[in-house]
Amino acid sequence: MKVAVTGATGVIGTSAVRALVAAGHDVVGLARSPEKAARLSSLGATARLGRLGDHAFLVDLFRGADAVANLATHVPVGLAGAFPGAWRTNDRLRTEGVRRVVEAAREAGVRRIVQESVSFLYADQGDDWVTERSPLDITRATEPASVAEAQVQDYLCDSRTGVVLRFGLIVGDDDMTRWQLRAALQGRPVGLGDPDGWLHPVHTDDLGPAVAAALTAPSGVYNVGAEPVRRADYVQAYADAVGRRALSFMSPFMTRVAGQRAEPLARSLRVSTDHFTASTGWVPRHPRMDASWLARPLATAHAVR
Repeated sequence: MKVAVTGATGVIGTSAVRALVAAGHDVVGLARSPEKAARLSSLGATARLGRLGDHAFLVDLFRGADAVANLATHVPVGLAGAFPGAWRTNDRLRTEGVRRVVEAAREAGVRRIVQESVSFLYADQGDDWVTERSPLDITRATEPASVAEAQVQDYLCDSRTGVVLRFGLIVGDDDMTRWQLRAALQGRPVGLGDPDGWLHPVHTDDLGPAVAAALTAPSGVYNVGAEPVRRADYVQAYADAVGRRALSFMSPFMTRVAGQRAEPLARSLRVSTDHFTASTGWVPRHPRMDASWLARPLATAHAVR
């Protein structure tokens, strides 16, 4: 297929470009600077300089593509996420940005959209399994992702396919994981929520192959990630990676101080990926989180400690 990728130089996008090129697809990616264009070219994609807000550019970028993968995000790292306005850009990408992508894809005659989303849209389910039919809990923090999903639903018709991938918490070779590791190296808390609650992780290496697999999926919403783990086990993986006996969780008071964006991340979500696997054959290369997930990012976390 010819696949146009927006957000092509981000964490999800970089993994997706690698996987799509490796699978033999013709990939064209949006780049916002010459430096990012050079990075895309080095991955084997065709880079196009432009902006997500330029409708004419998007239509031209998408024309002739069999699918569009919209993977554009701007997630603040660490404590920066608690600052006023920190999430404004990310929220706009999931509302106004997705609207622009959908409109341009429709005008360009694209027949398939793959849209990234997040599994913490689901309501806290305790120990119960979470499937695509489980209830959502839409708050001010989760509403932008919900709006993005709704706009993809509006794109659907008998001749167009829309696939939404609800990724788990991204762990691996990314800035957030490195920030968490630096906190762990200093003995600071890295856990949110109830230690006995469940967390839905996904390794950075598994993001791209999931996007590639979505090119064959029927329209719908799909959970994507590794096996859910207890939050205590997630924190222990960081402790093991940095050579500490244990690490702590943020107190409920500190979670409140972190702001409304922290609440969805603290929900107990025992998420099942069975539907996506059954529909596409995708399985994670990293099926269960442990300290090995943190080996690569730990090297750079040490470097900037």
